Amino acid sequence: MQITFIGGGNMATAIIGGLVKQDDHRIHVVDPNSDKLAELARDFGVTTGNALPETLGADDIVVLAVKPQQLREVCQTLSSRLNGGMVLSIAAGIRVDAMARWLGSERIVRVMPNTPAMVGKGVSGLFAGAAVGEQDRESAETIMQAAGITVWLKDEVGIDDITCVSGSGPAYVFYFIESMIEAARQVGFDEAEARRLVLATFDGAVELARQSPLPVATLRTNVMSKGGTTERAIARFEAEGVKAAIVAGAMDCRDRSIEMGQQLSQD
Repeated sequence: MQITFIGGGNMATAIIGGLVKQDDHRIHVVDPNSDKLAELARDFGVTTGNALPETLGADDIVVLAVKPQQLREVCQTLSSRLNGGMVLSIAAGIRVDAMARWLGSERIVRVMPNTPAMVGKGVSGLFAGAAVGEQDRESAETIMQAAGITVWLKDEVGIDDITCVSGSGPAYVFYFIESMIEAARQVGFDEAEARRLVLATFDGAVELARQSPLPVATLRTNVMSKGGTTERAIARFEAEGVKAAIVAGAMDCRDRSIEMGQQLSQD
């Protein structure tokens, strides 16, 4: 089995980096950027090329890691060369039925990864098309677990659901980190120290939440004492509707994911 990546961007690089550590995959990367290909060949020992393969085998896997706007053209070019091979798409928005029309094949797994995959801490939601068998599922899972954890979604709308939680979620976390760094700067810490303090605080809180059997809400209230400093801060957050705004923003994200999928999947 050969895994052919079409597109050598950051997400593809993260997955490739995890796969080569397993040392049991043949990987080929196609990208128009020769400098990027040289970098991938040097760092990971993969084969590379600027053009799509002329032919693929039924046992091969093609990972589509291109921009959504490029996907239709790539799929249409692949359609006569695929020969029944499986396609795994990490291109945002494009529905399985649209890819099936363009490829002439329904052996497709659609994936929504997130950016922490670049440090091996990604979360990827996977949805399998009707023609995807158990072995294909295992192969798709192996590929995406090279960059983090995986979750199988029962319905394709699950891609929109996981987008608003995990796919876009790192941006929400970074937004909160930005805010806490700004607070640290306002009380006198310099940029480097503020960043160090805030990141360590997030690391510790996440690890405590991971290890503790208690609900996250209980962990929060455990930090608070009546009339104390933390209670004052949380009271401001509640008065400003911070929690409600985060939930509403996530729902807006989901709505936009659905809209984009409809727009990008049109013929």
